[in-house]
Amino acid sequence: VYAQRLIEQGLVTPEEVANLEKQRNAFYEEQLEKARTEEPQIDTIPRRTWEGIQIYDDYTLEPQPETRVKKELLTFIAQQVVRFPEGFNPHPTVRKVYESRYEAVKKGEGLDWGTVEMLAYGTLLLENNPVRLTGQDAERGTFSHRHAVLIDQESEARHIPLNHLSHRQAPFYIYNSPLSEYAVLGFEYGYALASPHTLVIWEAQFGDFANGAQIIIDQYLSAAKSKWQRLNGLTLYLPHGYEGQGPEHSSARPERFLILAAQNNMYICNFTHPANLFHALRRQVRSITRRPLVLFTPKSLLRHPECVASLRDLTEGTFRPVLPDPEVPPDQARRLLLCTGKIYFDLVQARREHQKFDTAIVRLEQLYPFPEEEIRQVLAEHSTVEEVYWVQEEPINMGYWSFILRKFSEAGLPVPRPIARREAASPATGSYSHHLRQQSYILRRALDIVTERV
Repeated sequence: VYAQRLIEQGLVTPEEVANLEKQRNAFYEEQLEKARTEEPQIDTIPRRTWEGIQIYDDYTLEPQPETRVKKELLTFIAQQVVRFPEGFNPHPTVRKVYESRYEAVKKGEGLDWGTVEMLAYGTLLLENNPVRLTGQDAERGTFSHRHAVLIDQESEARHIPLNHLSHRQAPFYIYNSPLSEYAVLGFEYGYALASPHTLVIWEAQFGDFANGAQIIIDQYLSAAKSKWQRLNGLTLYLPHGYEGQGPEHSSARPERFLILAAQNNMYICNFTHPANLFHALRRQVRSITRRPLVLFTPKSLLRHPECVASLRDLTEGTFRPVLPDPEVPPDQARRLLLCTGKIYFDLVQARREHQKFDTAIVRLEQLYPFPEEEIRQVLAEHSTVEEVYWVQEEPINMGYWSFILRKFSEAGLPVPRPIARREAASPATGSYSHHLRQQSYILRRALDIVTERV
């Protein structure tokens, strides 16, 4: 009909129309013959890059890889990163950060989050595994703990210490990304898919902002293995913790990730010990398989004097999904508190202030896959306690409680009683004074100090 109309308008001739149809049909016939005779070459490059990496079982976890390293390697990394180029002038405060890291490694104790993170990257780079980190404040770190890129205060020249460890190392890529979580997380997911031997990390400026990338999380990160047998080792850093910064800067929405957790599809963790960060990051690359790591990262704990590791934790230790109470022996505990993340340190401080040393506090560092056997052992060791509670900062309808209730019930474990903020539509209050009252209530309730409900 369209060709006839063009002919009537004198725009083309019937011969020209017939010639175009002949060319089109000849092209179709040619492509049809190719489809019948040529051998398809599908996914040859991706398949080569994934050789040796195994599909994980949906219900049985594979053995944990060896993640320890030698002390000499960590010392070497700490030495190399403080060797700035000749004439390079970093900001005095940043220079002090690097020097303090080196001193901590030399002493073998007091390794904070930033130091351990740097060491984990360094070990992988020297093992020829690239590391890639992107995020809206990735180079400095939202809370100024990383300082992975140094700027000369006179020439504005850039220097990335982790790219100057050795001539034979793998590259370290780090970029401050645009303000589109959806676009950047989608790109990084694809990068991790194409490069399974690279530690690929996306860091949200605050964990709250991950909701801008929810489509990538729902459609790909959590379900690609189930839908398409596609593995991915992407790591997410999601700063999380209730510190009075309001409803947009408090919660990475752990409940959303926990409802997606099934069939061993991802690691979901909330660390209070930097050594676990070290071993978990190395596990991402050294494992025989690949799965995403969703990590609720700290904010105030980045500089907390007790949130530190020793060198022995990295050279002789391993990943520990559950951490016992270092202060209260199980046989002295009347009350057992289970928790995860920053609230552990709040509980410890309150326990010391009120001398409640009949209360043990045990941390779940890994929420999923659920560490059932380790928890069963903790409960067996605390067999004489009279009460067991799950304590969280988040409102009762958010956070971890629904997941904990289901997992304890399915495992036939004694179900703890919950202590949390009362249910709320918003993740957190916008009033700092009200935040303090809520937090105080949780701590006093957990330690059995009579208080009115907030």
